[in-house]
Amino acid sequence: MVVPDRYARFDALALTALVWFLGKFLRYAFPPLFGTLGSTYGVSRTVLGSAFTGLMLVYAAMQFPSGLLADRLGSVRVITAGALVAAAAALALAVDAPLWVLIGAMALVGAGTGTYKTVGVSLLSRAYPARTGRALGIFDTFGTFGGVAAPAAVVVASGLPAAFGAPWRSLFLAAGVVGVGLAVGFARVVPRRLPDEPAGAAANGAGPADGEPASADDVTGSAADGSGDGGVPLGAYVALFRDRRFALFVVVTICFSFAYNGAVAFLPLYLAEETAVSEATANLLFSVLFVVSLVQLVTGEASDRVGVEAILALTLGVATAGLLAVLALSATGGPVVLGGAVVLLGLGAHGYRPVRGAYMMSVVPESVAGGSLGVVRTLLMAAGAVSPAIVGYLSETAGFGTAFQLLAAALVAATALSLVLWALGR
Repeated sequence: MVVPDRYARFDALALTALVWFLGKFLRYAFPPLFGTLGSTYGVSRTVLGSAFTGLMLVYAAMQFPSGLLADRLGSVRVITAGALVAAAAALALAVDAPLWVLIGAMALVGAGTGTYKTVGVSLLSRAYPARTGRALGIFDTFGTFGGVAAPAAVVVASGLPAAFGAPWRSLFLAAGVVGVGLAVGFARVVPRRLPDEPAGAAANGAGPADGEPASADDVTGSAADGSGDGGVPLGAYVALFRDRRFALFVVVTICFSFAYNGAVAFLPLYLAEETAVSEATANLLFSVLFVVSLVQLVTGEASDRVGVEAILALTLGVATAGLLAVLALSATGGPVVLGGAVVLLGLGAHGYRPVRGAYMMSVVPESVAGGSLGVVRTLLMAAGAVSPAIVGYLSETAGFGTAFQLLAAALVAATALSLVLWALGR
């Protein structure tokens, strides 16, 4: 079948989005498997949480180097290499192997997928300069739905024959094979949409989203047009923290990231062990958390119309209500009411993200926006990365209830501080 030209030109977008989808799929396939992995390897939740923290730390650490390498070697080469690394990690989990292979493969997933977001934003903004917003919206949506598909795929894989020692290994076998295919297709097709990919190519002003640090593309791009960070002294960034609105915003962001990442890492296991729902139902409820991510299209628009501070406080309040409801309903709630609580958590958490970026851009000077974005996003990713290890440890020493109460307390603090920001803004 011949694809019309008006659709064929989006082949680069489709492949880049599919690579990001698979990256998010691999990351969020691990939390629904924590119970199975704990039994398979005979390890504690602390170990599993620490391994997931390792994945996230490696992922965070790859953000700036991947952007720098993309400037020098080209975006296509960097993303292709990352896709092959992630696929190799998935294939390593397709056969019986010791615990150190699992931990190493999780770290490799972090390293490989860590090349996708910041470099992908730069690539798409150059491939579709007239439709950058639409392209990045599709890109982000595909990634989010990787989190939807992963728990459902775990449920399906659990019913498959144990052809490779354990049914869940078939999931990683399929992901690895698909990953190799996507890497080959990406390397062959996408360069057609990037006839010129000079070193130091800028990102046309498009910044990363979904909580990722700014890449080298973003920084060099803004410096090149005279509005960015080139030549700005480090003291200019330190001085930002003397602005109480900026400092409060950073604390809000760190509290949210800590709570959200800890909840995402252990929500399936929490629901399976602390409530009356089955493991399969817990994994499906975990999918619901990502299904509602489309709300970010609404909250972004609402922040333009109503005001950023108001929507910031509203979304954090909804997320807090959702997590508190999960805790309150754990003993008595069935799948429907617990699902409603998870929906609230997802609506608030996903709705918060676009508003977070909008608020930051409203409180920092344009001359230091790129570097400030990198500072804040590095802080929030670090807080989010350590959270799974802390939750895993607390769940074993003090109980899952205590661990999730800590996460809820972080969200309560974020909501309270966002109300202070709203008051200061008015």
